Amino acid sequence: MREIRSKIDSVLSIDLPVLIQGESGTGKELIARFLHALSSRRDAPFVKLNCSAIPANLLESELFGSDRGFFKGANEDRPGLIEIAEGGTLFLNEIGDMNLDLQGKLLGLLLDGSFTRIGGREKRSGRMRVVCATNIDLQKAVELGTFREDLFYRINVVSLRLSPLRDRKDDIPELCEYFLQKLSRQFRRRMPHLRPHTLQLLKQWDWPGNLRELENWIARAIILGDDESLCAELKRQLEMPNGLASPHPRLNSLKEATDQATSRATSAVILKALQASRWNRRKTAKTLRLSYRALLYKLRDVGIPHRRRSHRGRPPAH
Repeated sequence: MREIRSKIDSVLSIDLPVLIQGESGTGKELIARFLHALSSRRDAPFVKLNCSAIPANLLESELFGSDRGFFKGANEDRPGLIEIAEGGTLFLNEIGDMNLDLQGKLLGLLLDGSFTRIGGREKRSGRMRVVCATNIDLQKAVELGTFREDLFYRINVVSLRLSPLRDRKDDIPELCEYFLQKLSRQFRRRMPHLRPHTLQLLKQWDWPGNLRELENWIARAIILGDDESLCAELKRQLEMPNGLASPHPRLNSLKEATDQATSRATSAVILKALQASRWNRRKTAKTLRLSYRALLYKLRDVGIPHRRRSHRGRPPAH
């Protein structure tokens, strides 16, 4: 983080594009806002566009704007986010999800600082710092042909790579203290004390959701008033068959992260139903409204043994 701060300081006075890379939840938007707040553009707008949250056919008009009459029912000119961000910072989150055609138009803006609204002819000036963020490996995307090589080199002038929380677990106590103070003020609740044992459990978890996930855990502790329930839930998670106490594999895509999160959630639900039925699989299938065969398939998929074994009343972790 000191290295990232040093890079931010070195780029503050130069209007170069900045690329922030890191897994979901590592704080990419926070770094983008921090960069804007320290720069000479701090009094101008900070405008954010999530490229993965808007359909491709709407993303262009959202970014570049459109002239009157181009769309049916469009009775007036509509400025895009480039114009709204004039003089400030345009933050393009999940830039890797932008389609190739729009990537070409963004490259044109970065090369000569001008753009044209959809349906318009007038060249307009776009003066702002562009900060991009992604949770995918753009170099691999270039090799696969899903991201333009020329755009990659254009936005990758200054690169900030944020480490996942599992690689910086020594920061967890300080991060917890920060989130405790912040959220206690936000919720107007007494700030609970996290015991050393709880902090040790927090360090054993691999945090696939990174800082965002840690903040949610601390919010739960504040709302409930102490860390006992947090401690108990962490123990349950670490003891689950698909728990993440072992080193967490590096995720290469949002789909992989989603698949793993779904698998963990499914495993937790099935395990709870099995325990409630004393490991009667037919009762469990009925409780979950599944066919018996479907339950067996799911047990296999999430790595839960078909039968309970004598390991303190629960199946062994794999």
